[in-house]
Amino acid sequence: MTASAEKFTQQTLTDVTPLTPSLFTLRTTRDAGFRFRAGQFARLGVTKADGSTVWRAYSMVSSPHDEFLEFFSIVVPGGEFTSELSRLQVGDRLMVERQAFGFLTLDRFVDGRDLWLLATGTGIAPFLSILQDFEVWEKFERIVLVYSAREARELAYQDLIAGLCSREYLAEYAHKFVYVPIVTRERVPGALNGRITTLIENGELEQAAGIELTAEHSRVMLCGNPQMIDDTRKLLKTRDMQLSLSRRPGQVAVENYW
Repeated sequence: MTASAEKFTQQTLTDVTPLTPSLFTLRTTRDAGFRFRAGQFARLGVTKADGSTVWRAYSMVSSPHDEFLEFFSIVVPGGEFTSELSRLQVGDRLMVERQAFGFLTLDRFVDGRDLWLLATGTGIAPFLSILQDFEVWEKFERIVLVYSAREARELAYQDLIAGLCSREYLAEYAHKFVYVPIVTRERVPGALNGRITTLIENGELEQAAGIELTAEHSRVMLCGNPQMIDDTRKLLKTRDMQLSLSRRPGQVAVENYW
C-alpha cells in the first residue's frame, strides 16, 4: 500500500505504553482536519530503515471528540509492520492517512434494543471508541461489552472500562452497561472461561449478561480473531441473525481489516 503526501499527515507519538511483552498502546497527536466516526479505523504508516513505508489499518481507541489518537497493537513475531511500530518511542513520527475507513459503526443498525460488542484481543479498540461516544448510550437500552483474552494480563484498558459510567456525561446511563470479561487459558475470579462461541452455545454468556441474545432485540458487533468472527457469525445465523448490509438491514456487523 502506498500513499502520496497529500493523503497523509505526520503525527508525533506522545505516549507508548507496553502492557505485556507482545501488547502495547500508543497515542499520537491528531491533525485538526482528521475526522472519524466511533468504530472506524485509520491507515498508519511507518518508515523502515531502508526508507520504504509500510501501511496497516488500526482502529481508533480514542473517541471522535478527543484531541489525540490512540491505538492498541500486538507485536506479531517477524511482522513487517508491528516490528517497526513497536520500536517507535515518544517523539517519533507516525504517518496517518487523512481519511478514516470502516463500517463497524452504529449506523449499520436501523433498530434494536440491546447492543452486544464481542471482542477478542486488540479487537477491543473500536468498541472502546464507541463506548466513549455519547451516541451509543442514547440509541440502545442495554449495552453488553464482551472482551476475551488468553490471559488476565492481556485484558487491556480495564481502568477505562471501569470508569466509563462515572464520566459526567455518561453517569445517567450507567444502568445500561454490562461488562463480561473472558479469559480462555486460565481461571480468573470474575471472568468467564471458554471460547465465545462455547459460552453462547451453553448459555453462560447470556446468563452472565442477564440478557437474551435474540434476533428480535439484539444487535451484535464482532471484532478480533478472524476465526472467532467466522465461528460466531455461523452460530448467530442459527439464531436467525444475519449480517447487516446497506441493501438488507440485519443484526450483525463485522470489521474485516486483518
